[in-house]
Amino acid sequence: MKVAEHVQLVDTTLRDGEQMAGVVFTAEEKLDIAVALDRSGLLWIEAGTPAMGEEEQEAMRFILDTTLKRATPFSWNRAVKKDIDASHSCGFSFVHISVPVSDVHIGQKLGKNRDWVLKQLSDAVSYARSLGMEVSVGAEDASRADEEFFLQLADVAAELGACRIRYADTIGWLNPVNTCQIMKRLNSRCSLPIEFHGHNDFGMATANTLAACLGGAAYASTTVLGLGERAGNANMEEVIKALQHFSDWKTVMNMEIVAVVHDLVDKASFRPRFATAH
Repeated sequence: MKVAEHVQLVDTTLRDGEQMAGVVFTAEEKLDIAVALDRSGLLWIEAGTPAMGEEEQEAMRFILDTTLKRATPFSWNRAVKKDIDASHSCGFSFVHISVPVSDVHIGQKLGKNRDWVLKQLSDAVSYARSLGMEVSVGAEDASRADEEFFLQLADVAAELGACRIRYADTIGWLNPVNTCQIMKRLNSRCSLPIEFHGHNDFGMATANTLAACLGGAAYASTTVLGLGERAGNANMEEVIKALQHFSDWKTVMNMEIVAVVHDLVDKASFRPRFATAH
């Protein structure tokens, strides 16, 4: 089966993966993992959240001070100036700016409305772009959001110069059938390439990620070992193998180095290696 011609993996082990209970990486471990990810052929590394504080910023600087051959490291930010300033002070040239898009998150979690979200995003992306940074945009809880609002958010982000938008299945709400259907609908109208970010609450993060790519998603968000908040995220090695087996996708990644990355993360996270096909 065909997938988007050049599906690229976006690894978020160092950000979302570290949100799994009991998982904490040292600055040195984060650097080792980032270097190994780069050696594997991965193109995108979500390195962390500088707004968390000085310790996180120090780890980010370790990574940014190292010359990576292929991968672009980037940071996760809320749509607020202080987050973007923290990323800029670390030296990031690429930032991810995230906003909630479901009415549940917008209204019940923040007590705001959709217009507020659009303004926050517009101001934040404009500010980051004024600092010379490239931007990707995140749509939190997109799987429970109105699709028209997701598309409106993408239009605003595209007009401001963002390069892609992340569709986050934040609570693992989807299944492979509706994931593929949703991606097909959105991909035909979305003004930005879509990155699918799946969570594993029902054990379907890998299957949903494969389905998203079959539906037209151009980027797939994964973590090493499937680490992540609550039940975890899509497992990188499983996604690679699934894309190779169930579609015509050709990986540029070195699977021997991917195995090395898994061993590094296994040791650093004190978690057993998940069973995956080799």
